[in-house]
Amino acid sequence: MSTYNGRMERADAARNRARILEAAARLFAERSPQDVTMDDIARAAGVGRGTLYRRYPDRAAIAVALLDEHERELQERLLRGEPPLGPGAPPAERLAAFYAAMVRLLEDHSHLVLGSEVGRTRFETGAYGFWRAHVRVLLDAAGTPGPDALVDVLLAPLAPEVYRYQRTVLGLTPAQIAGALAGLTKVLGS
Repeated sequence: MSTYNGRMERADAARNRARILEAAARLFAERSPQDVTMDDIARAAGVGRGTLYRRYPDRAAIAVALLDEHERELQERLLRGEPPLGPGAPPAERLAAFYAAMVRLLEDHSHLVLGSEVGRTRFETGAYGFWRAHVRVLLDAAGTPGPDALVDVLLAPLAPEVYRYQRTVLGLTPAQIAGALAGLTKVLGS
C-alpha cells in the first residue's frame, strides 16, 4: 500500500491512478484538453469508466492532478526560494519574479491549466488560492491601499485563456508577456 493525498492506497489503485494520469497527460499534450473526453482517457489508460470516475469526477480534476506537482514546486520556491522569487526582496521585485515564474509555468503547461482553470473554476483551485494569498501578502508588505480589490486584478492577466490568446493569436513571446506583467508591479511602488 502507498499513500495518496494522505490516505492509504491499494497497489492496484495506485497503478490505475498512474495509468490514468499518464494517459491523460499524453492525450492533453496531443490535443486540446477540451477535445479529450473521459471515455478517451479511460480507453487510453486501459481502465473502466467506473474506475476513472471513482477517482476523478471530470477532466478538470485530472488536469488539476497533473498540474499539482508543478504548482507545488513553484509554491515551495515562493516560500523558501532565493530572492527575488523567494523572501528577502522588495514586494515589487517579488511580484515581477512571480509573474515571470507563472509565465514559465503557463508556457510549459498551458494545456493542463486550460483543462483545469477555465472560467469560474479557476477561482476554486487550491493553487489559485495560494497565488492569491501570495499576491495579497505582497500588496500588504508594500502598503498598497485596497489590496482586496486589487489582488484578483493583478492575477487576471495570468488566466490561461488570456495567456493562450496572447501567445497564439497575438504572437507575443513569453518574454514580452512577462515584461508587460512586470509593468503592473508599479502598483506596489519601488
